Amino acid sequence: MHTQPQQQLTHYRETASQTGGPYVHIGLAPQQAGFEIFENNFGNVLAKPDTPGERIRIEGTVYDGLGLPLRDVLLEIWQADAEGHYAHPADPKPSSFRGWGRTGADFETGLYSFETIKPGPVALANGGTQAPHIAVWVVARGINLGLHTRIYFSDEQQANERDPVLTGIEWATRRKTLIAQREQRGSETVYRFDIRIQGQGGAEDLETVFFDV
Repeated sequence: MHTQPQQQLTHYRETASQTGGPYVHIGLAPQQAGFEIFENNFGNVLAKPDTPGERIRIEGTVYDGLGLPLRDVLLEIWQADAEGHYAHPADPKPSSFRGWGRTGADFETGLYSFETIKPGPVALANGGTQAPHIAVWVVARGINLGLHTRIYFSDEQQANERDPVLTGIEWATRRKTLIAQREQRGSETVYRFDIRIQGQGGAEDLETVFFDV
């Protein structure tokens, strides 16, 4: 009886070009990685001294599927000003507030932060409004495409209950993964917003809701 020789299977490791890291800082936040490449670096401070609105700090940690903090993650945020207007020509009242920032997590602690203002409610074309929120883009090692999510605010409960995007999430229990919790640290207002790339199992799925944008 003739038998075919057993074929050896070869497994190849992913290359750097197949994921978003671990070198995303070199190109996207070079100063944090120790490289002085750009004359004007991107940063996590969005508000200038004369920017109207309530000063807030947003901070948190991005966790992987094992519940470990990611220390090489990069985040961008995009938001309206305190009156709910964006720095975009399509906005009926384009804002002078740039409303965009980029930062990486601390290489030691995994903590990220933004210094900004609290956005106002955003008007919709149908006459409704969106609750105050911030759009977030996350890039990290092992993520092939950036992840899109939103930050809402714990002290905007009534507005959150009417927000068409937040209430459009079918599983109501998972909406809370988009709510940043307000803390007062002396004179500083801090919103804590942790992001979980995957759930941790068990009865409750803790994975942050991400949007297909």
